[in-house]
Amino acid sequence: MVELSAISNKLDKEFNIKSYGSDSSFSRFVPNAFNSIEFDWKHNFEKEFTTFFNGLMIKGSPFVHKVFLAVFPTDEILERFISEGNEGDLLFMHHPIVMECGDPNGNWGRGFIPIKERYIRRIKEKKLSVYTCHIPMDLHMKLGPHIAMANELNAEIEDKIEEYILICRVNKTDTNRFVSQVKEIFDIPYVDFEGQKRNDIEKIAIVAGCGDKVEWMKQAQKQGAQAYLTGEIHCHINNEYGKQRYAEMKEFVKETSMSLIGVSHAASEFITHKTLMNDWFKHHFNLKTVIIPQEKWWV
Repeated sequence: MVELSAISNKLDKEFNIKSYGSDSSFSRFVPNAFNSIEFDWKHNFEKEFTTFFNGLMIKGSPFVHKVFLAVFPTDEILERFISEGNEGDLLFMHHPIVMECGDPNGNWGRGFIPIKERYIRRIKEKKLSVYTCHIPMDLHMKLGPHIAMANELNAEIEDKIEEYILICRVNKTDTNRFVSQVKEIFDIPYVDFEGQKRNDIEKIAIVAGCGDKVEWMKQAQKQGAQAYLTGEIHCHINNEYGKQRYAEMKEFVKETSMSLIGVSHAASEFITHKTLMNDWFKHHFNLKTVIIPQEKWWV
């Protein structure tokens, strides 16, 4: 058992939480999501979290026996954490709210979805804790999800673009073999694919999460990438923003020379929880960890 404060402080220091200021994404999306259901998030979450939107979100009992690792606080993730966790246990996640990005083979997503109030109440009643880390983790050059993706592919990092995008060298492959490889690594039933099928993939771009930015793709292509691997190549969020991004991407597809491959937002970021962060908690605190994959990656 380890003091929660020791874990929280170590995570804050590792990810340099305060240096980033208020999270540029969740400082907007968390208030909007919870205000939409008239939930008093400011008084239910830790004060520093309501300033930085990273860090200790819900504070339970002072001693942690076990750490659970997941990406999004989906209903099934929270049900499992609450049912299996004991007083004081900690849930470490990348996101403080769910992001429905949509399924390329199914329904479009609803965007940002707040945690249901009943789950927050049950977490507090059981004296469990929740810590989330978004942009500071995305940009971390040892523990970031893009680093974990590169590691699993045995990719050699050559350069990076705008902090989020890695340009990497891989063993020569082709599109079909590369798709099969990433399906196995990320344990997904299918990828979202656009662009060209190539026989000569040696240089790739890696972007965790939402890599559906045409400008990023153009920069990767300019640097010689033959494949672009990310969580989401398309924005399948069912609103005007999502439809505009989808249309922009479809135009780029007509001209790109790359294989564009999406493995789902959640699966692309889960890989660091499964590997690097799991090792981090064991190394620093020798705690038992429970890795919780989503039942469905494409949501």
